[in-house]
Amino acid sequence: MHVFILACTLLSCAVLPPEEGTAALDFAHFPDRVHAFVWRNWNLVPVERMAATIQAEASQILDTGRSMGLSDPPTISTDQWLRSYITIIRANWHLLPFEQLLTLLDWEAEKLAYTLREDDFLWIKLGSVKPACEPLRYTEPDDEVQEQAAVVADLTRRYFREDVTAWKTPPFSFIEDLCAEPVTLPEATGKNRFNPRFCYSYFALYGDPFLEQDPFPDGYLQRLAASGVNGVWLHAVLYKMSPFPWAPELSDQWEARLESLRAMTERAARFGIGIYLYMNEPRAMPLSFFETRPELKGVEANGYATLCTAHPDVSAYLSDAIERIATTVPKLAGVFTITASENLTNCWSHHKGDGCPRCAEKGPARTIADVNAAIASGLARANSDARLIAWDWGWAKPWAAECVSLLPETASLMSVSEWDTPIVRGGIPATVGEYALSVIGPGPRALGQWEAAKKAGLPALAKIQANTTWELGALPYIPAVANVASHIAALRDSGVSGLMLSWTLGGHPSPNLEVVQALGEVLPDGSSRSAEEALLHVAEKRFGPEAGESMTVAWTMLSQAFREFPYHGAVVYNAPLQIGPANLLWLQPTGYRATMVGLPYDDLDAWRGIYPAEIFLNQLEKVAQGFEESAQLMEVVHRVCEEGSAFAKAVADEIRLTRAAVLHYRSIAQQGNFILLRNSLAEEGEEEQRHKIRRKMRDLLEKEMEAAAALYELQRNDSRIGFEATNHYFYTPADLVEKVLNCASLEAAL
Repeated sequence: MHVFILACTLLSCAVLPPEEGTAALDFAHFPDRVHAFVWRNWNLVPVERMAATIQAEASQILDTGRSMGLSDPPTISTDQWLRSYITIIRANWHLLPFEQLLTLLDWEAEKLAYTLREDDFLWIKLGSVKPACEPLRYTEPDDEVQEQAAVVADLTRRYFREDVTAWKTPPFSFIEDLCAEPVTLPEATGKNRFNPRFCYSYFALYGDPFLEQDPFPDGYLQRLAASGVNGVWLHAVLYKMSPFPWAPELSDQWEARLESLRAMTERAARFGIGIYLYMNEPRAMPLSFFETRPELKGVEANGYATLCTAHPDVSAYLSDAIERIATTVPKLAGVFTITASENLTNCWSHHKGDGCPRCAEKGPARTIADVNAAIASGLARANSDARLIAWDWGWAKPWAAECVSLLPETASLMSVSEWDTPIVRGGIPATVGEYALSVIGPGPRALGQWEAAKKAGLPALAKIQANTTWELGALPYIPAVANVASHIAALRDSGVSGLMLSWTLGGHPSPNLEVVQALGEVLPDGSSRSAEEALLHVAEKRFGPEAGESMTVAWTMLSQAFREFPYHGAVVYNAPLQIGPANLLWLQPTGYRATMVGLPYDDLDAWRGIYPAEIFLNQLEKVAQGFEESAQLMEVVHRVCEEGSAFAKAVADEIRLTRAAVLHYRSIAQQGNFILLRNSLAEEGEEEQRHKIRRKMRDLLEKEMEAAAALYELQRNDSRIGFEATNHYFYTPADLVEKVLNCASLEAAL
């Protein structure tokens, strides 16, 4: 994930931040904090580790869980444990202080500090502040607590008849499904007008993907290739891939990482897929690093300073490290760079380069071009065929075109296709600040940048999101396939030569990716498919000749409804789009601000961005209604498919994802209306009017319980729902049951 961050609070690799934030939230729908802790970790953490964390016996943890109606906890596999740490951290953020969180995770402080800083802005996603939590210790429940636990058990039995927090398909089981050797899988063949077409692994671990689970098993690569993908990318921290000359200890196991990357590239090449590295370099260092190396220091920010790339030793480090990587990994397909925004790297990366005498004189365009030139030099010295792709993400408009003109001649220029596209949603005009599946590009800024690249003799690539965006990142893809088709047809006409298909979200094989392939494919007579022809081609292949045409109508209906989405940067990052019905409600304002695709709380003003609250909520309801109508048509199609056939299963998958999207969007509208009513209740003095408001709030609580219960059933049967690679599970079935407990508690209090 990425967002333009002018000031990112950075953490030392060895020191955790202070725990001096606002007091942690009180989850009153549980008897006490111990019960909340046990509930939230029941399906995430082994019982023995829970017990060690709060100084309890394993039997006491089991008794606590069973008192709330939970059956035996599952066995936590090693793979699940390694893939769930962000979900665990988020679930316990308001329950445990850092010391106990380390015990729960079985981590050292250095590992947690590194994860908060480097694992795709996790610290930002958590709000850049640790809520103040008192140490949690197990105590024997008294009679009152036991009675409250029995109420929880009764509620769960009333709304959920089965084991209330268990999955029917285990968490992460989609990985096994994606990686199994396919029985039959037609390959995407023939010439394509777009090269490369690369995406992120749907399930890769972000922080250190080279020493952990394989992000690209063979079965998954086969499925990507069949969907038309010919490239994948991974996040790499340069000092972990090559010796860091000033502090070699930071580069521990760099040889093993390079060997892992080399093996990945050779195996991926067998499927016609190249591997690209994402470089956001050179990483800033703590101020203490520069006490003995003041000549390397550039711009300071939040206790860190840049390694100034205007210093020849730093530039040489970039070139040498890239040369080593490319020499060791001869099949590396390419490197793409982000040189502004994201982490603090070069002196102009956060637009404050005038704080460095050397880079102030050079200016932003030359500084950023020189970073790309250093990387190009390393690739050239290695005689590598790896491609350098310079992404203009975060470049300021006044100097973006100049930067293109200064790029090395071996570079390609990539720009976000939808940038600056004007839209009107609910009567509110806006422009797109980054990728959006509800908007059909390309926009004027991308077109201008691609024209500048053409003048400089550089190939132009488009960055898009073919599968999903932060408009709803908790699904493997949004079936807005007609929007994708229209966008790709327009890009084909624009002359771009390649596509980055996804950021960290969006790497699941899908009809969306197949439509990209179908529109780029050069047919035997040299022609290309129209958008409508590509939709029908993919629909008939996935759903059968009899269902294909009706499914294209359903996709088109859904795509048109999606164009009502109230798009704005603040909306996609702050609203509960990823959490949907799992987001808790509160009778009193929490005082917490929504965080970037992390913890939305009850911060409606942050959710809505530029939109007035009523318009924002109405637009979400419009989207939900349009998706609902699309799902209803899909259900008609499903009834005429042969029962148990592959075609019927494919239609059922589309219905499930569409229904999940409906629940997300409709729930956010319901939550927003609840918050508006809550706020008006605090201002209203007339008892009759207050009674009406409370009745409306109760109605919304009932609808939220229904939404949580419906999404619970969908997620339990499809382990992809709720997951995203850099956030792990945004919610679990236990969280959705907790939402019902939350709503029932509020209903009783009204």
